[in-house]
Amino acid sequence: MCDMVAKRLYDAGYEVDTCYDGEEAFESVLTENYDLIVLDLNLPGMDGMEILKELRQRNEETKVLILSARGQIADKVEGLDAGANDYMEKPFHLQELEARIRSLTRRKFVQKDVCLESGGIKFDTVRREAYAKGKMISLTRKENGILEYLLLNPGRPVSQEELMEHVWDASVDSFSGAIRVHMSSLRKKLKAELGYDPILNKVGEGYKIREESER
Repeated sequence: MCDMVAKRLYDAGYEVDTCYDGEEAFESVLTENYDLIVLDLNLPGMDGMEILKELRQRNEETKVLILSARGQIADKVEGLDAGANDYMEKPFHLQELEARIRSLTRRKFVQKDVCLESGGIKFDTVRREAYAKGKMISLTRKENGILEYLLLNPGRPVSQEELMEHVWDASVDSFSGAIRVHMSSLRKKLKAELGYDPILNKVGEGYKIREESER
């Protein structure tokens, strides 16, 4: 089931790390900066509820969605009271899981629509499609991830390290230069349609979508 969920989320545009036991999961959630954790409660080695309680003592920001066969009201109440942001009972539909994950990962940005927009750029977070001046542009998976994250963080520079944490999985080498390569390709594709480079590189700070006054 873990692999099935991971593949479905990967196909939907997310970078996914997987763990098969509680102790490995606990180490990962403390060392990596995740946007969201899908947490099973019945884990070998360390119970999921214990992981959640320990996590919340150190981190109140990371979203946690419990996915468990424990369907009693008392279990749901305990999980939500312990700091979970949502609770899904097994069996479940993958489509609903995706919808709840989209909701949780957008919530802090006060994003009411599935489309992110800035100037002549639009990104559909469900279809994973990008548009410039109304024309769909063909982007790679990583280019989609970079554009989406920049649009989710308007008005502030996003560092290469932050992009690495949120757009790549834990296996990437931070010194590989991958971000610069994908960023350069993304900027060229957008510039070809817009007539200007919509991404500003602020030296020592990071990348941001240009505001009207910066064009």
